[in-house]
Amino acid sequence: MSDSRATFAPRGPAFQGLRLETLVIAAVCVIVLAAGWYLLAQRQQTLRSSPSGLDGLQIWLASNGVGAQNFSGGWLMDQTSVGLLIVPIYDTLLNEERKAPTTKEELLAQQDEYDFTASAILTKVQKVPALLVLPKWRSGMRLTGLAHPVLNIETTRLKAIVKKLTGDSSFEPVSARAPFTTFSYRSQEDKDLNAEIYSAQMFRSNLCTPLLGTKDAMILAECPLKAGSDAKGEKVLVLSDPDLVNNHGLRLGDNATIALNFLRSKAGQKNIVIDYSRSNWLRDPSAEPRRERSWDDLRRFFGPPFLTLWIGAALVLGLFLWRSALRYGPIRSYAAAPGEGKNLAVRARARLMRMSGQDGALVGDYADARLSATADALLGRVNAHHYASEDGFLKFADRRHPDQAAQLRAVLSRIRQSPARLPASEAIQLIDELEQVLEQITNDA
Repeated sequence: MSDSRATFAPRGPAFQGLRLETLVIAAVCVIVLAAGWYLLAQRQQTLRSSPSGLDGLQIWLASNGVGAQNFSGGWLMDQTSVGLLIVPIYDTLLNEERKAPTTKEELLAQQDEYDFTASAILTKVQKVPALLVLPKWRSGMRLTGLAHPVLNIETTRLKAIVKKLTGDSSFEPVSARAPFTTFSYRSQEDKDLNAEIYSAQMFRSNLCTPLLGTKDAMILAECPLKAGSDAKGEKVLVLSDPDLVNNHGLRLGDNATIALNFLRSKAGQKNIVIDYSRSNWLRDPSAEPRRERSWDDLRRFFGPPFLTLWIGAALVLGLFLWRSALRYGPIRSYAAAPGEGKNLAVRARARLMRMSGQDGALVGDYADARLSATADALLGRVNAHHYASEDGFLKFADRRHPDQAAQLRAVLSRIRQSPARLPASEAIQLIDELEQVLEQITNDA
């Protein structure tokens, strides 16, 4: 078994190299995903604020007291709070990936701005009332800011979109015969308004009911959903010309007032959501499984009688932290200085001797320390070790300071003869006498 383990155990350097390569690959993948998400978000933001975008509609609705928001996905949305879902379609070939243009001409003639799938759109409109905003302009209109009929999308693609979403084979696009087309609309307040559309993209259908326009030339209608869908409602609103509600068209005629009046009537008191997401983020709270436990079950443990225990525990913890902070406190900055370990040991020993009442022994240790320090100050650190002891320092004092040597010898003798448990007053007196003699020796030097 030992041979088997040796055979299959990974080698250290190779295993470490494999882990490093794995981490590098993972980091590259994360960077690529983040860059892709950023580029996608930037492209969508540019599209929303362009002449063909609907940012102006959201601002216009919100400024007139209608709950409206832009939605790009990323979190679940309660579908019961949505009064009307506006789905702008910027893809003429649903379920197919957009081909990136290679030249400026291809970019201007590009008909697909953003990829969508028919299944995702159908899933949304089956859950909530929805308005499908069909595409009209190529990328050239957004990039150049010029609206010209030559930049309209192909009618065959428009028919394919409607057939995939509604199953209506009778849908037929109708081109405008004049630069501007006017559509009459009667508001909820019985006020006559006129929508003005440039190069109107109209349609006729045997299955749709016109809401703006006529049976043979309508731009806004109520159409059936695709046959075989399990939708809660059977109808969906279809807007063939986005210039009624986009940034480019809101400023024409009474388009802004008509959009506000119509959308408010369809949404009621609920929110209007302009959905740019490519997936279904709607959720039905009634269809979600009911949890056996709730936050109320956990909240019971924080009420009486447990509340008293929690308060007591909090007070004990606060007292513990407070006392710990006072007793130990922060780390002192000089604790790691050279020689601090010895100084701390000396202080600790002195404190213990003071607490045990051994002032006499403490005075003896103090005398030794003062003699060593004085020798160091007078003779330098190189020669101080020869005179740091009591005998060595007395010999030095007899030779260099004979007048003070006798006084020093007498003080030291009294210190050595003092009992260990010496009264504090006598200990202080001996220390004062020793300091006076050593000061005289130091000053004479």
